[in-house]
Amino acid sequence: MAITTKELGSFFKKKGFIYPSSEIYGGVAGLYDYGHLGTKLKHNFENSWRKFFLSLNDNFFEIETANIMHGKVFEASGHLKNFYDPLVRCSKCGLLERADHFIERELKTRAEGLSSEDYDKLINDNNLKCHKCKSKLLPVTVFNLMFPLEMGALSANKSYLRPETAQSPYVNFRLQYEMQRKKLPMGLALIGRAYRNEISPRNLTLRQREFTQAELQIFFNPDNIVNHPDFESIKNVKLRTLMEEDRKKGEVVERTAIELVEKHNLPKFYVYHLAKIQQFYFDIMKIPVKKFRLYQLDDKEKAFYNKYHFDLEIDLTEHGFTEVGGLHYRTDHDLTGHQKVSKQKMEVMEEESGKRFIPHVLELSFGVDRNVYSLLDLGYEEDQERGNVTLNFPRSMTPFFCAVFPLVKKDENLVAKSREIYNELKSCYSCVYDAAASIGRRYARQDELGTKICITVDSQSLEDDTVTLRELDSRSQIRVKSSELNNVLYKYYLGEEFEKLV
Repeated sequence: MAITTKELGSFFKKKGFIYPSSEIYGGVAGLYDYGHLGTKLKHNFENSWRKFFLSLNDNFFEIETANIMHGKVFEASGHLKNFYDPLVRCSKCGLLERADHFIERELKTRAEGLSSEDYDKLINDNNLKCHKCKSKLLPVTVFNLMFPLEMGALSANKSYLRPETAQSPYVNFRLQYEMQRKKLPMGLALIGRAYRNEISPRNLTLRQREFTQAELQIFFNPDNIVNHPDFESIKNVKLRTLMEEDRKKGEVVERTAIELVEKHNLPKFYVYHLAKIQQFYFDIMKIPVKKFRLYQLDDKEKAFYNKYHFDLEIDLTEHGFTEVGGLHYRTDHDLTGHQKVSKQKMEVMEEESGKRFIPHVLELSFGVDRNVYSLLDLGYEEDQERGNVTLNFPRSMTPFFCAVFPLVKKDENLVAKSREIYNELKSCYSCVYDAAASIGRRYARQDELGTKICITVDSQSLEDDTVTLRELDSRSQIRVKSSELNNVLYKYYLGEEFEKLV
């Protein structure tokens, strides 16, 4: 029987991954804290994301910006006017829920981007009632998701907690473009917090009011969207796509990158980054192929300024395919809006052609919390034979890569040797020392944390300087010289099969 989100939440809390914020006061809906293991896992994801996506171009750099932004930013971006969610309310018990989520759950169909009238029609035509008390629902209204702030003693300047991290690179574009020697394409990456006053936050960290995003905003000449200098390297890569035309069957179709260009009229610059995103999920996050898809949004679902939009979706245990990110071609919508409101020119001149234009933006957007949840969800396995839980993470993301044990904690010589090895390894790897309980219990404990390699020091270690390595995935064991440990572990970290290490 598949584990539920509630059961996962209990496990996450017990082991120190994720738990409700301010829990001693009953918690706050939509707010979660990361414990010691969750924080390590989250940081490992973020560092893997940085390493992969910032390496795509020498002119891609990360910036760090304020979470509170000037009110004019969101006038220019359209958030003050358009950043609303549809709200459905029960006429009797007052239950509140997002209308599109309510309809998707009740009718098992996507319902994004519809008008209030369309939601009302779906509710009435299908005689949908409150799922809590079965009473009639009130007409759908809209709710602004922004968090306003009053800053300063006189509150003269209206400010907001940013509802997305994207606007920060946009307002930084002009200055960064000058400092990065006026070179396009230019990428500004940002990993930071965003805040949305969600109507009905739920499912742990899948929908929160405060969350972390990892985004790469690529500014480029719109004339160049039809090309990418490295497109040949990915043109035959098969992408797991569910296009608009595939929706009736609901089946993922593998299409090559060049097929998406030639048969589906997607530009090479866009498809190249779509392929790189899929590569990140397969090669770095190790998501099983059939658990991932690239979902094309139609005109009703995508934001009006997005010319092309694919969601990145992972098939989660209780929730099915769930959005964890997206690739959006936002055209010049954002920079044009900021130029109009700020009166600061966002136009650039290309030296080679002498052409002036406002750069367009390709946005690679990832929900960090959702991706971390996906690692936990897909990595969770119940070992029926041993009666314990195993977490399987990619080698680069697991909270502890290795653990060091003395076989017997009462033997001072074994403890001293184990401590020596541990002190040498901890400067290179995320490593933990454990001497409590039996060796079997220690193995089980590390399995529950996702530790990839357990290193045991026993009496033979004192004789020939060898130690036992035990792998989480296969439960296999090998012996290696302690002097060769660093080299052996490094090979394994880079992807070498465990059995081939000796």
